[in-house]
Amino acid sequence: MKKFFTIARMLLLFPVCALCVVRTDAQTVPALENINSQAELDKAIATLDANLFDAYNRCDLEKFASFFVENVEFYHDQGGVTLGRAALTESVKKNICGRVTRELVPGTLQVYYMKGYGAVEMGAHRFHHPGHEDTESVGEGKFIHLWQYKDGAWKITRVISYDHHAAAK
Repeated sequence: MKKFFTIARMLLLFPVCALCVVRTDAQTVPALENINSQAELDKAIATLDANLFDAYNRCDLEKFASFFVENVEFYHDQGGVTLGRAALTESVKKNICGRVTRELVPGTLQVYYMKGYGAVEMGAHRFHHPGHEDTESVGEGKFIHLWQYKDGAWKITRVISYDHHAAAK
């Protein structure tokens, strides 16, 4: 009988645990109006950046797309302009998934408050080609993300990705 109650308790706790897992996938950064220091803003945007590129690296396109407004503008020095979340997500699916991973270059992240809007994020990142490191060099570039806090969520409205080149060895 004790075994039955133990199993029943486990079955009842499973949905609660599942909800906890789902919650960690949602944005867990504070609202813009609740950020009271540069350190808090830095932490919030760094968290968003890490979550965005975790989705990018794992090709979780639904989660990746959730970080952008519908009418996002993405400017790339080599690829040109991509307009709209659907087009950007499709471009990542076609050109990135299974081919490229991104890492933030340590020490390069800069975040600045944008009153009444959100924040601007700047930094450098490296792009790796898993399984092809011997034939394709690591790429490096700079980026600017304009983050807007609106309707309870942080979203990117504009991206500028530039100065792409082979990383120094």
